[in-house]
Amino acid sequence: MRCCAICDPVITPTDPRAARPRIDWRRLDGILLLDKPQGMSSNQALQQARRLFRADKAGHTGSLDPLATGLLPICFGESTKIAGGLLGARKAYETVARLGVVTDTDDAEGQVLRERPVPPLTIDQIDAALRQLTGHILQKPPVYSALKRGGEPLYAKARRGEPIEVEPRAVEVHAFDLISAADLLDGGEPLLRLHVECGSGTYVRSLVRDLGELLGCGAHVVELRRLWVDPFREPRMWTLQGLEQLRAQAGERVLDACLLPVEIGMASWPEVRVNAAQALRLGRGQGLRGPYPVRGQVAILDERGRGLGLGEVDAEGRLRPVRLFRWAAQTGAAGAQ
Repeated sequence: MRCCAICDPVITPTDPRAARPRIDWRRLDGILLLDKPQGMSSNQALQQARRLFRADKAGHTGSLDPLATGLLPICFGESTKIAGGLLGARKAYETVARLGVVTDTDDAEGQVLRERPVPPLTIDQIDAALRQLTGHILQKPPVYSALKRGGEPLYAKARRGEPIEVEPRAVEVHAFDLISAADLLDGGEPLLRLHVECGSGTYVRSLVRDLGELLGCGAHVVELRRLWVDPFREPRMWTLQGLEQLRAQAGERVLDACLLPVEIGMASWPEVRVNAAQALRLGRGQGLRGPYPVRGQVAILDERGRGLGLGEVDAEGRLRPVRLFRWAAQTGAAGAQ
């Protein structure tokens, strides 16, 4: 978002950006459930969606690898204030693992490090290995990841060939199940199709890598698709191509109808409802005595169910504002008149 005209880059007539039309950014609030295409980074997908909607502010709720497809919730405008909470949400994936080959990135985009023969395997052996990687486990993230060390992503250090030691960390895997091993059991390609449900910070690439080690042959991810992210359990996803066609055929107003209201993204938090006078106090940065029965972070809504932002209820039941939407104080002022 520009702060003033002099912040714009100077574009000369020979600059290829000179032919690009200037975007008239607009204030837009809502959540887009994007079906990220393969081969595109999450940030590239975010920027394309932002330009398509002309949104002045946007952020996504958890990166997907370029190889991966599927649900990437994108928050526009005020909904970016709840994006941090959605990062830690439970997620579900479907992935295909290729046994017998280990790569430096733990997926098909990396360089092959070693190959090993795949031993004869039974469904019971595979299920037993999957159970060892389910529940509260310690997992070593991939070296090629966006985790930062010294303010720099690990993948940048890895690409320069720097030696990196990644410490294991605690993650929660709610489900790690075999969907199909038909190719492997029929003597074809050594592929396993798997279903994963996990919490924040879990890498599916690492799960597949560790599964391969438990099976004695190594493995890497060849396909990965995110199915859902809480609270979007049955998402209606939109592709970038579909959104571009919709805008061209029906216009921007119809395009905006693809967005979910911010309240739907707040469904994972316990809710607290406040009246107009209370909303006005919160909008001024003041707390409310309560007592409120819930504890911890909450979604604050007005009496009609409109989201006002996020708050925190302390041990004594008092509510204080944490991140309110811009209309929170306006809602309270209008209702108090």
